[in-house]
Amino acid sequence: MPRLSKRVWLDLWIVLLLVVTVQARSTQAAELVMFEAPLCEWCAAWDDDVGVVYAKTPEARTAPLRRVQLHAEWPEDLRNIPPVIYTPTFVLIDQGKEIGRIAGYPGEDHFWGLLGVLLQRLEHSPGT
Repeated sequence: MPRLSKRVWLDLWIVLLLVVTVQARSTQAAELVMFEAPLCEWCAAWDDDVGVVYAKTPEARTAPLRRVQLHAEWPEDLRNIPPVIYTPTFVLIDQGKEIGRIAGYPGEDHFWGLLGVLLQRLEHSPGT
């Protein structure tokens, strides 16, 4: 049996890495969508209080943050959720369906508590 060159091994590793990455993205069903606006003071407060650490939290592993500009055209996969009026509004989505939302930013302590309630709903929603 012929030996594989370093280049072939490298190509195989790259393909394997791509397959694993695609699978990880496809199994990530839930996300926390933050609707924001450029001059939103409460969005900036959330960024200062929570945004700097969110990606490092267990909540982010369950529901990674996705930012969407409220007044821009929404991505196709978000067009079926009810309208958002206030910024920031955080919508927990699982498999394309809204699980719940937090309208506005009530401060860091309240945000984490309300997000915890939404994530509990996620754990109890059908199909999860």
